[in-house]
Amino acid sequence: MRVLHVFKTYFPDSFGGIEQVIRQIALAAQPLGVESRVFTLSRAAKSPRIVRDTGITVVQAPAHLDLASTPMSLSALNLFRENARWADVIHYHFPWPFADLLHLFGNEHKPSIVTYHSDIVRQRVLLEFYRPLMRRFIGSMDAVVATSPNYLESSETLQMFRKKVEVIPIGLDELSYPRPSPERVAYWQNKVGEDFFLFVGVIRYYKGLHILLEASVGAPFQVVIVGSGPLEVGLREKAEQLKLKNVHFLGAVSEEDKMALMGLCRAVAFPSHLRSEAYGVTLLEGAMKGKPLISSEIGTGSSYINRDGDTGIVVPPADPREFRLAMDRIHEDSDLAMSLGRNARARFDAVFTANSMALSYFRLYSRVQNRQTARADMKCETNRHG
Repeated sequence: MRVLHVFKTYFPDSFGGIEQVIRQIALAAQPLGVESRVFTLSRAAKSPRIVRDTGITVVQAPAHLDLASTPMSLSALNLFRENARWADVIHYHFPWPFADLLHLFGNEHKPSIVTYHSDIVRQRVLLEFYRPLMRRFIGSMDAVVATSPNYLESSETLQMFRKKVEVIPIGLDELSYPRPSPERVAYWQNKVGEDFFLFVGVIRYYKGLHILLEASVGAPFQVVIVGSGPLEVGLREKAEQLKLKNVHFLGAVSEEDKMALMGLCRAVAFPSHLRSEAYGVTLLEGAMKGKPLISSEIGTGSSYINRDGDTGIVVPPADPREFRLAMDRIHEDSDLAMSLGRNARARFDAVFTANSMALSYFRLYSRVQNRQTARADMKCETNRHG
């Protein structure tokens, strides 16, 4: 079976959560006989090009303009049609409004599904103009996937298409992550110590890092922030204004270094406070490493991964005081931290493995493909007797 994934960015240009999800699906589906391609845009590509990622073919069309975080390409349509003809199933990843246009004009009538990763939260004005196209796009899908029951229940858009929706939680393959060398672990232990609170992610408006900084004022523990992004400079300035000697900005690091830091930390701090944070792959990575989790209740998948009092602590959103109290509890109580971490790992093994996710997608791909085949056969039969 051949599956074409469609999203606005992918490795090596970008290392966000959706890109990681696509990669995990594609890699875990390989043993099931699924060959995956990724169709994406690249600002670095001057003309269409192909790159490779661990057995995954990545087809990049050049990005020519960007409107409200939506990269677009003047030359992508023919390249998309060519790859759509190759595919047995097309798997879109929402939101990327330009993909709606690709689907409308170049899908080649292939079975299609969409994973609905997030509502459009920030661009409210533009959403009013985009909404008719969005509804047509989602409505044309053979199936819609929500990544958690929490998001299905809290998303107005998903509720409109509820009969088409099934839930497939995002999962990770631990073996796809590098095992950090003793030298890298020692390097980071010497640089930032251990038993710190760790944040990992692209530094965007919805990540709530200002909340984490305010919660860290006067704290007896260290906080490590891994990642870069558009708000990084402002947050560094805020940390200086707050005189936070216990907060360390490391910028972007390699996957090996990230795993070394995950192993050294006390807990994962995940202060995202807006619904743009639809899931939280960093929380999954923390659970995979057996770490307690701290997150906010925003009605999304973050509270599906992190169950309050079981795998970690869930606090109200945008509340530095409550976030600090949660950090203090885990810092002061080693037994609690170990218990929450064990539970997080057990829940990861039960619900969030890449193999389980890939098998669910494989079954869905097969169903939509078989359904279209049955429709085509029925049409031929009708025409023959017409």
